[in-house]
Amino acid sequence: MSAIVVYFNPHCTKCRIAKGEIDRSGVECEVIRYMDHPLDEEALGALVDQLEGPVSDLVRKDRRFDELGLGAADYRTREPVIDLLVDHPELMQRPVIVRDGIARIARTPESVTQAIG
Repeated sequence: MSAIVVYFNPHCTKCRIAKGEIDRSGVECEVIRYMDHPLDEEALGALVDQLEGPVSDLVRKDRRFDELGLGAADYRTREPVIDLLVDHPELMQRPVIVRDGIARIARTPESVTQAIG
């Protein structure tokens, strides 16, 4: 396993930018295409446990979230977030970069640099 793991969706512009930044840095990484191989409860639990920042940040509150009739207040703690993302992996915020046991949501080139630093 690589020292850096990237949870990646190739249809996501932010993910493609992050992967490009990582490639330019020369750092090797393992890419997990979580939409092709959705994370189970155990894998999501491990990711949540490593997350820097509030667990609620791992949930995208976008159009799909609204279409499902969901409310942000219901997804502030570990278990509801894990259950939601098991059922709806498309709602996982991305990209997520894990290094040295710390998972960071890295949506800007600066946050990617910090995450792989």
